[in-house]
Amino acid sequence: MATIRDIAEEADVSPATVSRILNQDSTMHVTDETRDRVLLAADRLGYKKKSASNRANDPAADSNGQSIHPPGFPPAGFRLGILQWFSAEQEIQDDYYLLIRKGIEDFCRRNDVTLIRAYRSDTDYKKLLENIDGMICIGKFATDDVNDLIRKQKNLLFVDMPVDRPTVTTLTIDFQNAAKEAMDYLYQLSHRRITYIGGVEYASGKELIQDPRKQAYHEYMTAHGLNEYEQIVEGAFTAASGYKCMTEILSSGTELPTAILAASDAIAIGVIKAIKNAGLKVPKDISVIGMNDTEMTEFTSPPLTTMHAPAYDMGQIAANLIFMGAISPLRTPMKIMIPCSMVTRQSCGPCKEAERKGA
Repeated sequence: MATIRDIAEEADVSPATVSRILNQDSTMHVTDETRDRVLLAADRLGYKKKSASNRANDPAADSNGQSIHPPGFPPAGFRLGILQWFSAEQEIQDDYYLLIRKGIEDFCRRNDVTLIRAYRSDTDYKKLLENIDGMICIGKFATDDVNDLIRKQKNLLFVDMPVDRPTVTTLTIDFQNAAKEAMDYLYQLSHRRITYIGGVEYASGKELIQDPRKQAYHEYMTAHGLNEYEQIVEGAFTAASGYKCMTEILSSGTELPTAILAASDAIAIGVIKAIKNAGLKVPKDISVIGMNDTEMTEFTSPPLTTMHAPAYDMGQIAANLIFMGAISPLRTPMKIMIPCSMVTRQSCGPCKEAERKGA
């Protein structure tokens, strides 16, 4: 016997859309072409609607077999898949991605959505994500992975990765403007010898990812005639890597920077520890600014000035978009970019060297 999922596949729509059309949901707004396509598919497959007696115990239907969900709510049993590009161990090291996932999970909990989670490193991740009504892909995926995911899932959204496809919806943080604002802040504090410490990442372990924060730093130094001071040091997006990179800078024997722009809070925390271990002070000797505004930044010593990236909210928005996409499939994909905001604390201060010259 044909199922709603069979009809959805035949008509190229979501199971939720099929259910609401077959239940004659008056709150459902779809084109006549979509409605006709679903009804023709149901007829072609010989679909038989369940009788009222068979649905007596179904909380999603009334005695007439009609949907009793509130307007805008998908039918019961909505299944959302999350595919993460990194391992569980990597997630623990920097809670930016953890916050994205938490935003998604909290949304699903409030809306009775079943959540299926898988990691790209899982050997059976494709099998785990079968029979879902929508998918959120978190992180950086290689081109062949993107192509495969697009083929397998219509209700699809990429988070934290700009996919250059007009048919794909993406949700990203505007790290380029965030880095520019951070540089503006340091520049206004009279810092000129500003070093960028970032991380190198590869999509699915093979395609180098261009970091907009590094690009923004380079463009800013060039635009302000500071090329002679430009210094880019990269490792990984971890506190251990930040510590290692800063230790190498401090022991290089060259003129030290007066400020550090770190590409993540985790890196910044390692940088601060290295500065202190060298007998220097933050921000008296070297100012440090991070990115993301994760929970730990309030408790560093000194508390870290950082750019707030609304990772948790991004997770909430992503889940909401996929959730609504099951009700009324989006025919026009979107490229959504969320801005950052600065959180000033005590890890940045005026450049002492500039103050002495001014005196």
